Amino acid sequence: MQKVKVGIVGGTGYTGVELLRILAAHPQAEVTMITSRSEEGVALADMYPNLRGHYDLRFSVPDSAQLKTCDIVFFATPHGVAMSMAAELTDAGVKIIDLAADFRIENLTVWSKWYGMEHTEASLFDKVAYGLPEYYREQIKQAQIIANPGCYPTSTMLGALPLLKNNLVDVNNIIVDGKSGVSGAGKGANVAMLGAEMSESFKAYGVAGHRHLPEMKEKMAQIGGREVGLTFVPHLVPMIRGMENTIYATMTSEMSQAQLQELYEETYKDEPFVDVMPAGSLPETRMVKGSNMCRIAIYRPVGSSQVVVTSVIDNLVKGAAGQAVQNMNILFGIDETMGLQQVALLP
Repeated sequence: MQKVKVGIVGGTGYTGVELLRILAAHPQAEVTMITSRSEEGVALADMYPNLRGHYDLRFSVPDSAQLKTCDIVFFATPHGVAMSMAAELTDAGVKIIDLAADFRIENLTVWSKWYGMEHTEASLFDKVAYGLPEYYREQIKQAQIIANPGCYPTSTMLGALPLLKNNLVDVNNIIVDGKSGVSGAGKGANVAMLGAEMSESFKAYGVAGHRHLPEMKEKMAQIGGREVGLTFVPHLVPMIRGMENTIYATMTSEMSQAQLQELYEETYKDEPFVDVMPAGSLPETRMVKGSNMCRIAIYRPVGSSQVVVTSVIDNLVKGAAGQAVQNMNILFGIDETMGLQQVALLP
């Protein structure tokens, strides 16, 4: 099989270098160009020494004509960039995976409210699939544009959707308590992310509203068949990588702990990147660090009507670049696990 020619727009952030790290070991992919206006001419190995010997590329200015020579283009860019180039590229037969939020939310009035700009490409949504393979795999196969999910939505929905899909909980009051490492905030200079500011500390943020909230609510309603009342509170924890989401809901079923465990195991038994852990387990972020795996545990606390699901991912892999490569594999009929078999780093 001929290698898939890959272009990456916006390769200087954490998501961009993670894409490069994963694709360097992908036997069916070849990165042919990577763009950055601010770093034009800089060699990849000079910016990212971990890639020495893997790429002989330099950053270039985004050029539509050159990008059209690719089979697929990943956008690891700020919101609004992918939609500005998507029509031209897809008209030329290029597939797109957007790791920002341009195509994640179908209700564009809601999207504009949360992202503070007008969405200019409503006509492209018939080419779009939401890139959560465990629930949208068939749509992904047929799409030209993949909206790669946010990190919090990935972890949360993999944990919550079996409950919603099977009508097991009160959908009016679901609570998600999220925790993420500082790499989720991106690479840009930010005083709040300085080591002296966030080390040995822990805080909530986005309590009044977070951009991932409408994304989660829309997709949960699609899969569960009903609107969802969702409270989502993310927290910043003093680590670089990793994300844990604890999901709380009130059961409307008498399902036991053992039955819930069986349901989750059955739901994800054929999914290569979701691991339903044995009953009584407590997933830790270090169990998935550097890997494309999501690990989940489910609890029915004794004497309570609540159900508690805990879900961990690496926010830069299953929460971003790894899931993007998983989507690329699906798009091109490649083994879904190709290039993604990395074992988690421990310790």
